[in-house]
Amino acid sequence: MFTLFGRKKRIRKEMDKQLLEDIRKLKKDWETLESIMEQSIEPSDAGLQDLAVVKAKYFYLLREARVRGISALS
Repeated sequence: MFTLFGRKKRIRKEMDKQLLEDIRKLKKDWETLESIMEQSIEPSDAGLQDLAVVKAKYFYLLREARVRGISALS
């Protein structure tokens, strides 16, 4: 019983770490795409859609981090 609790805690910690890594990666992707779109004279529809998808994923993962009780903004 105690080993199960320890394993669950370890798995949760690993998942939280992966969540934070994914959030940081998406934030970087978002900033990169946003920079490209701002520098474009006429941003393409595909580029704008990619930007919207990255933003949606980023905010979804931020909400997940809040639900899990971890700080993603550090």
